Parts: sequence; structure tokens; C-alpha cells
Amino acid sequence: MNESKGKNKVVPYWKQIIYILTIGWIVIWIYRTILTPIYPIISEYFGGASDAQLGHISSFYFLGYVCMQIPSGLLVDKLGKKQILIPGFLLFGLGALVVGLAQNIGIVFIGSVLAGLGCGTYYGVAYSLTAEYVPVSKRSLATAVVNSGTAIGSGLGLISSSYLVGTGILPWQTLIFATIAWILLAIVMFLRYIRLEKPKKTIISHMDPEEKKHISVKALFQPRMISAYILYFSTLYTYYLIDTWLPNFLETEKGFSGTSVGLASSLVFFTAIPGALIFSRIADGIPLKKVQLIIFLELLAASVLFLTVTTTNQTILVIGIMAYGFFGKLAVEPIIISWLGESAPKGSIATMYGVFNFFGMSASVIVPSVTGKISDITGSKIYAFYLAILIIGIGTLLFYLINRVAWKTDNTKQ
Repeated sequence: MNESKGKNKVVPYWKQIIYILTIGWIVIWIYRTILTPIYPIISEYFGGASDAQLGHISSFYFLGYVCMQIPSGLLVDKLGKKQILIPGFLLFGLGALVVGLAQNIGIVFIGSVLAGLGCGTYYGVAYSLTAEYVPVSKRSLATAVVNSGTAIGSGLGLISSSYLVGTGILPWQTLIFATIAWILLAIVMFLRYIRLEKPKKTIISHMDPEEKKHISVKALFQPRMISAYILYFSTLYTYYLIDTWLPNFLETEKGFSGTSVGLASSLVFFTAIPGALIFSRIADGIPLKKVQLIIFLELLAASVLFLTVTTTNQTILVIGIMAYGFFGKLAVEPIIISWLGESAPKGSIATMYGVFNFFGMSASVIVPSVTGKISDITGSKIYAFYLAILIIGIGTLLFYLINRVAWKTDNTKQ
């Protein structure tokens, strides 16, 4: 019914899902990154906002986003995907409109929370759709393609903002209003291409509600899932430090200026696309070695990031930015998501991804404001990068230890 027909072939629904979900991430990430390269301009517009206040813009957005993760997952499993996705994106657009019309920094915070709440409905919908419709043999690669929308959107947001606003061609509000137009276009595409489906009811007749609830909660907090939650928090802590503060760090501490700030920052996201596609294909080819691949990528990303922030050579710094993009969050995330989906509790896939993303995205609430505070106190953001590298190391170690114990336990039972 929603299949796209050519002259002699029909595009399968799972491929349509990949295209549409990629577009959704592009729109979300344009909005998320459009203000970060122009923090000094935003600060001046609102009468000299501090670094901590600028960090609050992202923190309030992510606060709304995180608060919506578990409720939206439950609602998606109960009511259906499309029924939650469309209202969520309408709320996203309303929040963006409030930000664009704001005349003081407090109103920007309110709009940011609303936009975050709206975007918070997307994650559970996106990855429950891929888990349900994409063939298992293509799931890591499909997730990487969908995730490439985050890289494309981030690059477009950073470059357009640093060039159009940073050079004085357009006021910052104009790009917010342009993003609202993209949000409305995305809603039209969701209405046209995402199927309206009835939620699946999984009822175990001989169990009472309390027992079902207990089993459901227990299933969401198995050791392997807990390890994934910890690792995802660690991964996203670093990623959102880069997402919200790398442009400012390059400009204020590494000698970059003008459009070069956006171009250099966007390299993280553009080099992530081939990295995600390559490592996802590798992961699909070695399904029993995904844990080892995940650990390898996390440690490599942490090492590259340390080299990047400590070097004084701009060429090495740019190469380091590209390398982090290739090995970092966007490369490892599709593998974690597909690995986690293999043991997801049936009938609660969206809820499981909501819990997973809740723990991961909690980092995004903390890191923008914490980094701003560290910068205000020490006069440098490099200590925030050191903290992020330490968090990756601890998270990866815990992920390894928990899965090692779980693997030994499984073998003992057998």
C-alpha cells in the first residue's frame, strides 16, 4: 500500500523506513547544532550570557528529550508508532518557534525544553521500526544508514550557521525559522509513508498484572542491558561535549575562526558516515564478535580524542577530529543498538530502546552545563575533554567486565 512503485519493481517497506527515518534525524540534528558555532553571537544578543547559560540551552533541550524517552517508549508500544511520532514532531516545531521568537534567554530555555520533549518521541519509534521490519542480516548496516542522518544534519547545521550567521549574512533567528519549515516537511513525509498500525498486544493469560510487570522490568535490566546502558552514557557524554562545545573550543583555544570553525567541527560528523557503514558491515559479518568490536572502537576513539585535544598543531588536530568521527559514537552506536535488539523483550522493544536512550542521553543533559561551568572556573574547556576521556575508559571497562561475567554464567548453565 505504501510501497513506492517503479516501472518494474517495488521498494520494500523496510527500505522506505530507512529513507524516511534518515530524513527525520537530519532535521533533528540541524536544529541541535545550528546554535553551537554562534554562541558568542547568541551571548551578545541576550546581553552577555555566560558560558554556563549558553550550555543551559542544550541542557534544557536534552532534559526534555531525556524525560520523554521512557514515557514515549511505553506509549509507542501501547498506542502505535505513527500515533506518537506526528504529535511529537508538532511539539518539536512549536518549541523551535518559541526559541526563534524569544527576546530573553529564559524563553529560549522554555522553547528548548518543548523542542526536546517533541524530539524525545523519535528514538523509540525509529529503532523499533528498524528492529521490527529490517531483516536481521542487514540490521546493523540499516541502523548505520539511519544514523547517518545525524551526521548529515550536524554538518549542515554547523556549516550553515557558522557561514550564514557567523559572517553576518543572516540573523540567527532566520535559520531557526528555516528549520521549522524542514520540520513541517518531515511531518508530511511521516504522514505519507509511515504505516498506521495497531499496537501488538502480548498477553500472558496465566500471569497476574504484578507478575507481568515484574518480568518486564527484570527483562529490561538484565546484566547485558545494564552494561549497554553504562557504555551508552559514556559514549554520549563525549559525543555531546563535542556536539555542543567543540566549535567554541576550536575558536577560543585552538585559533580557528569564521567559517573554518563550522567546517572543522563538521568533519566529526561527515567522516562518521563511512566509519559507521564499514564497521556495521563488519559487525553483521561477525555477529558473535560484536562485543569485542564495540570495545575496540571505544578505546580507539578515546585514544584519538586525547591526541586531538592535546596537540598544538592544527593539521594534526583536524586529522584527529576526522579520526574520532570515523571510530567514535556514530560508528559504534549502530552495533550497540543491533546487539541490544537481539535480546530485547518481545512486545517491549520501543520501551527497551527508550530505557537505553534515557540512560545514554542523561549525559547530554549534564555535559553542556558542566563543561560551561568548568570553562568559567578554569578558563579552559580542555579539562572537560579529559573528564570525558576518563568516563569513556571507565564505561568501557565496566561493559567488558559485566559481559565477561554474563558470558561465563551462560556457559556454566550450559
